[in-house]
Amino acid sequence: MWDKLFDAMLRGYVKVGSLEVRLAGGRVLTYRGAPGPDIRLTFHDPALPRRLVQRPDLALGEGYMDGTITLDGDDIGLFHEFITLNLPHAGDLWWRKVNYAARAARRRVDQWNPAHKARRNVSHHYDLSATLYDLFLDEDRQYSCAYFQRPDMTLEEAQAAKKAHIAKKLCLKPGLRVFEIGSGWGGLALTLARDFGAEVFGVTLSTEQLDWSRARAEAAGLSDRVRFELLDYRAVTGQFDRIVSVGMFEHVGVPHYGEYFRTVFDRLAPDGVALIHTIGRATPPATTSPWIAKYIFPGGYIPALSEMAAAVERSGLQPMDIEMWRLHYAETLRHWYDRFMARADEAEALYDARFVRMWRYYLKASEMMFRNAGHQVFQYQLAKRPDAVPLSRDYLYTS
Repeated sequence: MWDKLFDAMLRGYVKVGSLEVRLAGGRVLTYRGAPGPDIRLTFHDPALPRRLVQRPDLALGEGYMDGTITLDGDDIGLFHEFITLNLPHAGDLWWRKVNYAARAARRRVDQWNPAHKARRNVSHHYDLSATLYDLFLDEDRQYSCAYFQRPDMTLEEAQAAKKAHIAKKLCLKPGLRVFEIGSGWGGLALTLARDFGAEVFGVTLSTEQLDWSRARAEAAGLSDRVRFELLDYRAVTGQFDRIVSVGMFEHVGVPHYGEYFRTVFDRLAPDGVALIHTIGRATPPATTSPWIAKYIFPGGYIPALSEMAAAVERSGLQPMDIEMWRLHYAETLRHWYDRFMARADEAEALYDARFVRMWRYYLKASEMMFRNAGHQVFQYQLAKRPDAVPLSRDYLYTS
């Protein structure tokens, strides 16, 4: 029965490219659509058709991680290109509707993210070995979308351009107090203090990131102007001239969007400026991939612009500017993947071969979602007063 359901599922799914699946018993299933990627899979577990019908996203990722699904040529990028090219055609398929309905029913529960749960979720990903991140990030450890002003930029150059672009949007002046929500490994805070004279207070929920950031501030001689704390953003008091958050909003949780933007409003000075940089989706609200939620970012969610805008409207904040970065993150992820693969043997020594397959799957799945499935980066500039920033964008592109 499960083999028949699996066959019916794929017959409706494959509209672009071709797919050949060799089942564990030796039977071969073939599907062809319009010209596109040519994919050949081998199943080594007879239970896979059942698992893929019941929970396709989770079972597919676990099958690749565990080696019970192998891919001819092991071109995981081509495989995810095939998946994402077919996703836009799959919305009306019965199995997609059933699967999505089950996920949607749990969405508010999955996205409930009080302080204690937020810390546990952050630890799952960001408290991995510090050595792992050195394998693929730039030397400043920027773990967010770079800004490729030119296609020939190195990753280091594009990450520096991202920080400079954010600094311009914050309209920084020496002595201004900046609150950074989700300070990562400290690179942005140190840049804002060193290059723009700001005083920065950054919070993180990762002990690894906290220790690393404090050590960097001390080594740079900036401890008097940059302070990092292990603290939930909701516990911060006082007001700041500027607020910045890069790559953290994806971890807030949909039920907490109102609380998040109310916090930004409360912490922002009357003439202040805030800049929220987040991955977003150019589609209506949806749910998080169960595989991503289990193995990569528990509690994470990519917001639709409509979800962010509704929360901003209720907060008292006014939008100054909304900028969409379309393929910048795809290019960032391409760099990360190439760097990771160049040192995959070191990652395997840190963890194991299953971890390497998991990380490869994550990086390429993410890249192809930006290339083919409507994922973008939103930069949402906010203030309390309409004259808080210049009236034209010219100030962003002049030195």
